[in-house]
This record gives sequence, structure tokens and C-alpha cells, in this order.
Amino acid sequence: MSFQVTVLPSQHQFQANPDQSVLDAALAAGIVLPYSCRSGACSTCKAKVVSGQLEEGAAPSQILSPEEIEQGYALLCQAHAASDLVIESRDVRLATDIQIRKLPSRVTSITRPSSDVAVLKLQLPATETFRFYAGQYVELLLKDGKRRSYSMANPPHAAEALELHIRHLPGGLFTDHVFGVGATQMKEREILRLEGPHGSFYLREDSDLPIIMLASGTGFAPIKSIVEHMIHQGIQRPVTLYWGGRRPADLYMHELAQSWSQTVSGFKYIPVISDALPEDGWSGRTGFVHKAVMQDHGDLSGYQVYACGAPIVVDSARREFTASCKLPADAFFADSFTSEADAVAVKG
Repeated sequence: MSFQVTVLPSQHQFQANPDQSVLDAALAAGIVLPYSCRSGACSTCKAKVVSGQLEEGAAPSQILSPEEIEQGYALLCQAHAASDLVIESRDVRLATDIQIRKLPSRVTSITRPSSDVAVLKLQLPATETFRFYAGQYVELLLKDGKRRSYSMANPPHAAEALELHIRHLPGGLFTDHVFGVGATQMKEREILRLEGPHGSFYLREDSDLPIIMLASGTGFAPIKSIVEHMIHQGIQRPVTLYWGGRRPADLYMHELAQSWSQTVSGFKYIPVISDALPEDGWSGRTGFVHKAVMQDHGDLSGYQVYACGAPIVVDSARREFTASCKLPADAFFADSFTSEADAVAVKG
């Protein structure tokens, strides 16, 4: 038995089986609803259930507020339809030439821009064309059946080789392998299988509003993809990038971001450090990165915000920008990075 799901206000419809999440059913039907981690660790796929019954899973009580649950919100990556449904989703896109696929890839280089960040370059088969939107991610399919998710840092026009930014999380099955901790060490020419592209974090090119980009740590990866895509396509919109880290070394491509501010018209770069030590010699902005945005932009009503990084950073920015800075809820686009400690996904 399957159930019909209707999405408002677009009136798109698709069928959902009880054994699949509502999000997976939508993706299978070529309808892309907002989503990020697919593991119930963020709130990107949050949607309001207007009518119908569903099995919500365990994650909503951990991620959604009691008020949101009372109002009928659910996490579509966890919820399973138990009847026909009508849901509200502010962003629906029909998949066209962007198709989710499984592909082999070969590691062509491993570099270390900082002590705990590795940049992997992956070569895709020459016979394959891999299309994605700047800002999306791929899932690496590990031998034990687990998955690890990482955003593409390269722009779509350079998709023959993928660039992934990987932060070392001690004890992480995959990142320990990348950094050579334990029994194995990732080597060049190693074969990795991946699936993608995934995610609804991508540049909305139908707008000319100025952009605030907010990144924490390796949340810089999809921001890099978007900026390089804008440069390649000649998209001219005012952009201010705020990149936050605990220590200056966390801004592992600081010079690249600085170069954009010097060569790209209308681009500004503001690095923000929260826990600098005296030996760092840091003289720039300090504190929480989203607070720096609020200090500079008390009124965000005429902006779009693209935020990527740890869930606490993204969630704080979403909540405070909309509550205190007049940012419309539908002008905030985000990707939350979960960690290997969550046993499901890691991005960036």
C-alpha cells in the first residue's frame, strides 16, 4: 500500500510507501524538498503536516521545539506516511538533469592545509558526466555499509574531479583512515564509491538580492563551490562572507578568501575567531561568527543568507537572524554538518 502526499503551495504530488521516509519518497519521484543531513540531526527538512497521519520517529523531540511539534511540524527525513498527507514546504524543485547516481572515484591527491583538515581530490570516470548544483554534497559509501557525507568544494563546471574538505574527528572510522590514525592510511589511487548529488543547499540564481555567506570550519567547502560558480558564470551580486573558527588555523584557506575580496567586484571577506590565544597574534574580529553578522547588519530584510557549518551555528543564525534582524524565513538557506559521532553523516 502507498499513500499520496500533496505539497503546498505547489500542489506537487507523489506516492510514499510506509517503509520509506517521506523525503526519500519525494526524491524518488524527482521532487526535491529542502534537506541536508538525512539523519534527523538537523532541521532543514522540517515541514508542517496540514492533514494526515505519519510515524514521526524518535528524532523530532530532540531537534524540534515543543511548540513546533504542537503546531504539527515533522522531520521529513524521519517521518513515514501512515495515510494520505498534505504538507507545507516553502521550497520545492523538480529534478531535471540533476540525477542522484552511484559512481566509483579514484583518490588523486591528499593535501593538508592545516593539521586537522585534509583536501581530497577525487577523479571520476572519464565516460561519466556528473552534474550538481554548487553547494550540494555526495555520500561516500563505506565497505561496512555506512555512509559519510561531504560537500563538493569545487564548482559544477569543474566536476570531472571532485574536491572534498575533511576535518579529522579522532575516533571517526573514515577520518582516522584519511589521516592515517590506526591500522590503515588512505593512499593516492585508492578507490572510493560515492552517491550524489544530495542536498537543497545551492545558490538561488533567480534573485538579485545581496548575499550574506556564513561558514564555520569546513562549512567553507560548499561556500567555495558557490563563490567559484558565481565567478565562472559572471553572477554579480554583493556578497559578504563571514568565516568563523576557534583559532586562526581553522580558516585553512584564508588566503583564497582574501584573494576573492581583492579580485571579485562586490565581494567582502570578514574572518571571525572565537578562541584566539596570545601566541596566535590575532588582531581581527572575535566572538561568535553569527553575532558578527548581527553587529554589522541589524536589518537583513533585503538579503539572502547562506549558512553552512555546525548545527549549533546554523540553528543560532537561523533563529536570531529571523527574530532580531528581520530576515524572512524563506531567505535563509542552510546546510548543517553532523559529525561521525552521530554515526550517520559528516559533511565538509
